[in-house]
Amino acid sequence: MASIISPDKIPNRIFIKLLLGFWLCSSIIIATVGLLPLLQQNHDRAPLPPHLEKLLSKFADRISNQPQLLEAGKLSRLTHRRNFKGKPVRLYLVNDQGRVINTDKVSRGMRRFMLMAEEANQPISHQFKNELLFGPYNFDVTGKQYSLYGRFADHHPRPWFFFLAENKLLTLSLAIALSGLLCGLLAWHLGKPLRTLRLSADSLAAGDLTNRVDDATTQRKDEIGLLAQAFNGMADSVENMVNSQQRLISDISHELRTPLTRLQLALALARKKGVDTAETQRIGYEAEQLELMIAELLELSRVKLNRHDIKHLVSLNETLNQVLDDADFEASQQGKRLVIDIDDAITLPTNPRPLARAIENLLRNAISYAEMEINIIAQAAGNQIIITISDDGPGIENKQDLHEIFKPFYRPQSARERESGGWGLGLAIAKAAIDAHQGEITAQNRASQGLEIIIKLPS
Repeated sequence: MASIISPDKIPNRIFIKLLLGFWLCSSIIIATVGLLPLLQQNHDRAPLPPHLEKLLSKFADRISNQPQLLEAGKLSRLTHRRNFKGKPVRLYLVNDQGRVINTDKVSRGMRRFMLMAEEANQPISHQFKNELLFGPYNFDVTGKQYSLYGRFADHHPRPWFFFLAENKLLTLSLAIALSGLLCGLLAWHLGKPLRTLRLSADSLAAGDLTNRVDDATTQRKDEIGLLAQAFNGMADSVENMVNSQQRLISDISHELRTPLTRLQLALALARKKGVDTAETQRIGYEAEQLELMIAELLELSRVKLNRHDIKHLVSLNETLNQVLDDADFEASQQGKRLVIDIDDAITLPTNPRPLARAIENLLRNAISYAEMEINIIAQAAGNQIIITISDDGPGIENKQDLHEIFKPFYRPQSARERESGGWGLGLAIAKAAIDAHQGEITAQNRASQGLEIIIKLPS
């Protein structure tokens, strides 16, 4: 058997996954939102290209050669030019006090660019949404310093993600969606194996002792994988213990038959010799009852041990044909009537012998307590076959007993059971057989009078 690794030596991998998942998610989103403006700025800003510097230099030389252009009436001539690739260029002349002197209409973008150029401390160009701004080009005229800036309409393709930097609401929505997706993937990664574990636990609790957690879950390298392995180990132990218990009951029942057979043989010899007293008759009666009880125990053990046998698709009428004939004969002998309503078209996967024995036990119980009529109805409802067995007897007074009567050796203190000579095994055998078919059996009192047993089987 593989050695068990101490939990203290195993890193808490689920903690690491949760930490890394949320940390990476938040880090990616914060980094993306924070880096977008910086990437955009680095992409849009560049040193002043030589051809633009040459353009500004040309106008600066003209002003230097013709200082009269700086007079108030002639400054407006410097505003627009059309000599750069056919595009209208707009020029801005700034004096040593930082004031634009050739126009009063200075756009917000140009003022922003002037601040950017001042911070850069060198001539630059910057691509705004639909225009290119460039400068400054510094020069002197008559001892005064001037700066020249330029602007013209221009549009360059930009990376698609810069669109996010300009649309904050869309960026926020995408960030929320991305974080939801990443957290959803993490939740799915952790939730799927836990759901598998829950389904296996539910199946085990419902009596399916062969159900195990799948290999994909047990082979995980985190605590969920260890939990799945521990669960499968527990399920193996439970299955072995239950099967051992059933085999023990079966073995004991077989062993009891040997002395019981000798006792019955001794009684038969005594009667043959003429010894037939009230005491020997009582002993014979009790020996017969013990024989019947041992047979019931063996049947209960056999049904539980063979619950996972392969099922075959068989007609329900064919399975119950002999049982229904016997029950009809038994009811008629007691002056009672058995009403049968079973569709010939109903088929279901079944192990015929245990199912027939279950219906036989329920019918005999109903016949014993019915006053006049017993009903057995079978009908298909979706993916289920519903079998109802009812009688018009006294029913069961205590509602708690309705849930307990299917337990082995349970004897409710009711009018039905005080008159019975049974041991409380017939209904237990019926429930074991129904459970072996992954079905469900319940009991309830009828509104008018009597008891109603409802069986639901998968079709």
